[in-house]
Amino acid sequence: MTVLLSAERITRIPAIETGDPLVDLYTYGIPANGLQWVRQGLADRLAVANSFLPVGVRLHVAEGLRAIEIQREIYNGYKAEIHRLNPGISHADAQVLASRFVSPVEVAPHVAGAAVDLTLIGEHGPFDLGTPIDATPEQSNGACFFDAANISREARTNRALLADVLTASGLVNYPTEWWHWSFGDRYWAYLEQRDHALYGPATAPQLSTSA
Repeated sequence: MTVLLSAERITRIPAIETGDPLVDLYTYGIPANGLQWVRQGLADRLAVANSFLPVGVRLHVAEGLRAIEIQREIYNGYKAEIHRLNPGISHADAQVLASRFVSPVEVAPHVAGAAVDLTLIGEHGPFDLGTPIDATPEQSNGACFFDAANISREARTNRALLADVLTASGLVNYPTEWWHWSFGDRYWAYLEQRDHALYGPATAPQLSTSA
């Protein structure tokens, strides 16, 4: 059974900030959608994972650090969609369903710069990994789940390659989203049996609400 980010066993894990700086993935030679900030510890591990890939294949990061305000907006918007699709659902149950796809702000790995949404690219563009990044469980009929059975053999092979290089480099996957990988957050701490997360909320100047 998948443990969700909203589960008490995750939310009760403390975050003890290490002070690890935010870095721009561009300086690590990792293709990304524009400027993407992550913690240095995560960037170092992504660079290692990139080096493990076959010649001509690279990681491509869609998103790293996310502003708290944006995280809250995404979470609340998806929770409202859950209520619309499930009339009469309780607030608590809607929170659980929403956390399959979007983390509650208080434990969100992206807010800490501890997570990336990413895929694989080659000489001819993006690889087939079964769904677009950010496809919801409802939109994809559950194919966004890493271990989903309703994807092609090619997509399954590509997901396996992605997992091989990222897990070998110390990252963990949130299993309801094949594209979401993290290091140093509460979910990482839970899966790696650590007593605390390494990173709390972070803000890059470019993501400041006053900018």
